Amino acid sequence: MRPRTPARLQARMPRLAATLALAVTVWGCETTETVFVPPPPVTPSAPQGVYSVTGDSRVSLFWIRNTEPDFRDYALWRGPAYDGPFTKLGHTTATSWIDDTAVNGATYFYAVSALSHSGLESDLSVESVFDTPRPEGFNLTLANSDLGPDVGAGYDFSTGLVRRADDPLTDVYFYAQGGLRLLVARDVNTDVQDAGYTPLEDLDWAPDDGWSPTGEVELIPGHSFYVWTRDNNYAKVECVAVSSTQVTLNWAYQLVPGNPELKPHPRSSLGNG
Repeated sequence: MRPRTPARLQARMPRLAATLALAVTVWGCETTETVFVPPPPVTPSAPQGVYSVTGDSRVSLFWIRNTEPDFRDYALWRGPAYDGPFTKLGHTTATSWIDDTAVNGATYFYAVSALSHSGLESDLSVESVFDTPRPEGFNLTLANSDLGPDVGAGYDFSTGLVRRADDPLTDVYFYAQGGLRLLVARDVNTDVQDAGYTPLEDLDWAPDDGWSPTGEVELIPGHSFYVWTRDNNYAKVECVAVSSTQVTLNWAYQLVPGNPELKPHPRSSLGNG
């Protein structure tokens, strides 16, 4: 025999049943309703891998892309020194920037910051790079100095002028005889070095050694060459084409003597004092 339900409990059962139903209903609502709490905004990390490529009245900047999901764009900065003060050049969503407001012979320091859609901005990039744009030229033609003393066989990088091979202001000149084609340093205070089949834009730093002991290098189409001038300036040339009568060169020349970005090599022992 089942135990009997007390009369008072029987009287309360309808009320208990209603209360239980209400509790089930409220509990069901609480478990199915989702409240979304957004994560706090995250400041982007500072851009990394920043480097520059020197140009003529321009500097090209490149860096590694940020991976934050809230990333918006980059801000580009330029200043007169490593620690600034920096002035904003503009914004971009790309991982490169061309500063076409740079002036040849002036040294600039660059940095990049990243911004989020939330308006948060990273620190400036650790690699605050510096660069000094310089003039360059293409398809310069020099005549063979063996054709006579008055032909335009030499080139003066400081003025951008074609000169005679024996002109005191000439830095390098072209000489050919028989099957020999040479780029020759004007005097013992100017050095040249063959960089091989290297694109001209890849010659960023003057080497410390390896300069031609004779002050001359063989001109080979596709080869690039370093030049270190008597007034402590760095230049580079690329042989485009050469024959027994003329040579065609591309070139670039750093206006700032002793520029640390284009470090000068130690004087050689060939009377370069």
